[in-house]
Amino acid sequence: MARRPRAAIGRLNPALSVIFFTTLSGAGYGLLMWTAMAALCGQPARPLLASLGVALVLVTVGLASSMAHLGKPQRAWRALSQWRTSWLSREGIVALLTYVPALLLGAALLPGMMAADGRGSAIAFNAAGMLCAGALMVCAFATVVCTAMIYACLKPIPAWRHRLVVPVYLLFAVFCGGLLSIALLPRSIGTVMTALACAAAATLVGCKWRYWRDIDAAPLPQTRGDAVGLPARAVSVFERPHTEANYLTREMAFVLARKHAMRLRWLATVLLAIVPIGCLLAAWALGGNAACLAIAAVSALAGAFVERWLFFAQARHMVTLYY
Repeated sequence: MARRPRAAIGRLNPALSVIFFTTLSGAGYGLLMWTAMAALCGQPARPLLASLGVALVLVTVGLASSMAHLGKPQRAWRALSQWRTSWLSREGIVALLTYVPALLLGAALLPGMMAADGRGSAIAFNAAGMLCAGALMVCAFATVVCTAMIYACLKPIPAWRHRLVVPVYLLFAVFCGGLLSIALLPRSIGTVMTALACAAAATLVGCKWRYWRDIDAAPLPQTRGDAVGLPARAVSVFERPHTEANYLTREMAFVLARKHAMRLRWLATVLLAIVPIGCLLAAWALGGNAACLAIAAVSALAGAFVERWLFFAQARHMVTLYY
């Protein structure tokens, strides 16, 4: 019996709740990192508080959306108890801890917002907020790493064990958060900042195409014969192992045609790199045009959403070999 094309082998069925979670929370934690860095560099208090508020909204909405994927959301708190062995538990704990320095940083910035010039006392902020800003950067960075490791540690899904999964998660957070920061914080977008943002976009897309090329070329490490206990034999499916769909077939037996995947990859490339780079260059030429910066940030978020969908839809779970 002829083998099915590799592009048609069962893949994960992307859940919108998880895609919203990874996209929004990643951008939110990236924005928290940039906001904390801007606070340490002496940016005005009022826009810093606005940026901090937007970041916390993105993080909160993202975390809340992840609850929709749980069978019993009211028991989600139990996931925090397995921090010794579970990256999901570690992510939940660090995500909650991130709110502490974020809120303390906001409290430290409040006196500055009350001042007429929006800056307030630099000495007061340095005493109360510098430690909070540093802790916020560390917690936000650690949360993104934990989120990436939830997927990178799963041996049954070889595509997620790729060496670029964790770096790309961090790049998404830094890039999307950075574009949001540029759009929200009042500073002129100079030549250096424009060049760095464009280089980050090109690096991110380059890493993704390298990742896509590798997962296209890498077959599953086991065969269907291995899955049913007949190694080194050609096994074909005569009859389904059950009469009704179950969790495994709903979540892990999605089929994505190669031609559709390629179109979505190019769409992600356009939204993540071509549109943002064009908008950044236009904003630089126009002296920091706010509309161009906003379009760049929104386009990057849309591209991240497409890429996240592909990340789940193109991953092949080993259990599908049995079915």
